[in-house]
Amino acid sequence: MKTESVVTLPGMGDAEFRGLGGSSAHFSRDVGVQWVLQPRGTARVRGPQHFRHSVREGVRLSDYEHVLGSDRDALKQLFPAGVARLWGSTPPVRERSAKVTALEERRVGDEVLFYAGKKFVAKARILGLLRNRPLAKAVWGEDEDRQTWEHIMALGDVTEFELPAEPVLRELRVPVPLRSLTLVHAEERRRLLEMSDPAMSSRPERSSPRPERVPTLNREALFRSLSSLKTHIKDERPSRHKPITLLWAIGRLAAQQERMVGWETFRGEVAPLLQDFGLPDSKVTPEYPFWHLRSSGLWSVEGIDQSSTPTPSQLAASRARAGLTADAARVLRRSLARAEAIGLLCSRYLGDVDRDELLERVGLAGYTRASGEQPDSGRRGGSAPRRPVTSSQPDRDQRLVEQIKVMYGHECQVCGSRVETRYSHYSEAAHIRGLGRPHEGPDELANLLCLCPNHHVEFDRLAIYIDEDWAVRRNSTGVVEYQLKLHADHVVEQEYLRYHRGLCGRL
Repeated sequence: MKTESVVTLPGMGDAEFRGLGGSSAHFSRDVGVQWVLQPRGTARVRGPQHFRHSVREGVRLSDYEHVLGSDRDALKQLFPAGVARLWGSTPPVRERSAKVTALEERRVGDEVLFYAGKKFVAKARILGLLRNRPLAKAVWGEDEDRQTWEHIMALGDVTEFELPAEPVLRELRVPVPLRSLTLVHAEERRRLLEMSDPAMSSRPERSSPRPERVPTLNREALFRSLSSLKTHIKDERPSRHKPITLLWAIGRLAAQQERMVGWETFRGEVAPLLQDFGLPDSKVTPEYPFWHLRSSGLWSVEGIDQSSTPTPSQLAASRARAGLTADAARVLRRSLARAEAIGLLCSRYLGDVDRDELLERVGLAGYTRASGEQPDSGRRGGSAPRRPVTSSQPDRDQRLVEQIKVMYGHECQVCGSRVETRYSHYSEAAHIRGLGRPHEGPDELANLLCLCPNHHVEFDRLAIYIDEDWAVRRNSTGVVEYQLKLHADHVVEQEYLRYHRGLCGRL
């Protein structure tokens, strides 16, 4: 037996694990940890999709509350954040097989090595073992024989890598390729570890839910994609399906909801938006943006892989999921980028849409105004009924308000006019980046302008903006109308003006 024929596996250091009963134990590489060799499954049985869904990303326990049964409390104890990493196996066909042995003899604390394409591609720690057919069916579905992965492992310490598997399998006398769940007892595992490079075997491990990678999309690339969406043209007008869908997805990010959603959820939420805000007489086809937004480079579809556009029934049968890519979501979680993206989508693709109503519907209320405040929702005309309400509003520093007005002598920084009253003059202090939701701007002099009522309204409703050279421009045309007036003691922060330009759709 040649030592060099054995390929080193990433080593496991000391770690803590818990069984379903919640008890804790401490183990090291020398106390009988076993290997569970687990085929990940091919595309035919949706192995890569299942791995991505239930191991790499994890499943939200709240989505499966109805099928957790008696395992509910134990799983929630194992995964207090509410996201469980699960993998399962179908019941064995034969009474005596490697699979039967593995199912009966694997233990909490053992290591699972996932196998695919002649390689080991990931490993994990078994935190708990359970058998729950309703949960397995809900997570992974059934095969053609109505079998599901009901023998479930709850997993932790998931680490992805790539390592040739054949030398290890041959050393273990396990058939190549690996086709069945197989248990490697502690003695064999320990022998292989002792034969490998000791420094590698004992190397501290960095565990993470997914492999670390270099982002492939930055802010500039994201906005190039947003600016050049490929949209279907009808009667010389671009379809609104894709920009409306992207606004819906950004709304989910702003609400800190899961970025990837299943087809049924997507259709239920997006189809009404397309109906109400799409082009008049345009057919409502949510499957179009669900599938074709992939061409933007900002969108990902999981669970289905085909060349032609799938039908709604195919999307439902495959349990397809879609949403912003991880990189796009990373950029759009930043408040400035989010404001700029919303402004760009609205100004470029949705010019004649009721933006107040659309953005409110997708959870982005406030982005049509620099102040973040919303129009009154009470009935217009007649005597409106009144009712007591409790509200929370930003606590403005009135000293700053007075300071900015006195500094400019109530003259508007845009047009220079002063509104006269009977005994004095009137002006308004306008925050460049609004104080309240969703803008969360600071209450400071660098974020304030002294404006007349007219230009305050125009600034707030994004009709005008201030460019990097302090020119006041009309948003609809870009034409310079004024040069912003600045007092020597008033330092306006360009970052806040950039945020306002983003709301205006001006990058």
